[in-house]
Amino acid sequence: MTQPVDTDAGMGSPDLGSRWVTRPHHRAWLETRAAALLDQFQFTSIDPAGGFFDLDLAGQPRRDTPIRELVTTTRLVHCFAIGRMLGRPGADAIIRHGLSALWDHHRDAGRGGYHWQFGPASDGSKQAYGHAFVLLAASSAKMAGYTEADRILADVTAVITERFWEPDHGASAEEFAADWTPISGYRGQNANMHLTEALMAAFEATRDVTYLTMAEQIADLIIGRLARGHGWRVIEHFDAAWQPDIAYRGSDMFRPFGTTPGHALEWSRLLSQLHVLGGERLPWLPQAARALFRQAVTDGWDEAAGGFYYTLDYQGAPLIRDRLWWPCCEAIAAAAFLGDRSGDPFYETWYRRVWDWVAVHLADPLNGGWHPELDDSLMPRPRFFVGKPDIYHLLQSLLIPLYPARGSLGQMARRG
Repeated sequence: MTQPVDTDAGMGSPDLGSRWVTRPHHRAWLETRAAALLDQFQFTSIDPAGGFFDLDLAGQPRRDTPIRELVTTTRLVHCFAIGRMLGRPGADAIIRHGLSALWDHHRDAGRGGYHWQFGPASDGSKQAYGHAFVLLAASSAKMAGYTEADRILADVTAVITERFWEPDHGASAEEFAADWTPISGYRGQNANMHLTEALMAAFEATRDVTYLTMAEQIADLIIGRLARGHGWRVIEHFDAAWQPDIAYRGSDMFRPFGTTPGHALEWSRLLSQLHVLGGERLPWLPQAARALFRQAVTDGWDEAAGGFYYTLDYQGAPLIRDRLWWPCCEAIAAAAFLGDRSGDPFYETWYRRVWDWVAVHLADPLNGGWHPELDDSLMPRPRFFVGKPDIYHLLQSLLIPLYPARGSLGQMARRG
């Protein structure tokens, strides 16, 4: 395999002094905001009927819909398992409630797999994206000491390997109906990116190297071959043979046309974590991580107004110019992780730049958390998201910088 160019060589920044993450005030600032974020969800999210409420803009439960989302359930379990490992009182109630919802409500006891939603007139499809988060939630809960996570971990592992995994490609299929009839021939990198994250967590929770090998296969396909061949821009959409489908246009929210720089930033951190977990046996991973990060900030950051564009065309020009919260979260986490691994001040420059912009534009001091999205004039608007988004991306951006870059957030939290 041809090695990627080390695009950071000779591109350092002026002396910035010590990294922010080494300074007591900044560390306290991160910890305070992480605790406040967990507070916001801990005391408002539980639906006694099962699953979790979404939150409105004021951070209050949205009771206008009885539908409960698999992604909401799994991400809250994951985040509060992190909180539990950090010693957070009260996290136990969220975790146990979420694990019960996964087993008793989302799981299809007859046909296997986990429904995308439960509730009246809900979407009962079985999505690779959702199953990736079931695997992540179960792995994090297992790391936090919850024995009831074992049955979910074993169950979802079997579903992923028997129903979704395509060994000839080293990646996952995308979606099935409730009866396991294929919905389409679409293949997407997003579900596989999150499956990579979940597989690494499962490896950390079990030490079963099968999970790690699967994660490496996905990374090799989507980044080592496909993104590398596209100038380190992550291709999002593929056909059933994993050939790029650059004409594909799904929903602007989940499958938008073009590329998404936030995903390249997310991959840059995941590749670095994968390099650590694999004992540094794949030498191309850190070089690819650096190339992805640099290409994403070059293409995706608005030099005039700041923030990351949501989508770009295949030459790197902005398409959807809205600024969503989660690409900033991923840039922060990646800059912290890569900066710790490399010592390159380039990442410290970006770490500070993104935090400075977030603190002015995305932070919501009135209601807590962040605004989920801004329009091109940097004004909040609910185009893709209603109310407060879940805490998964934001919590990780607050906590990952606090720990040495030695694995996933779950593993780092468990070590303390």
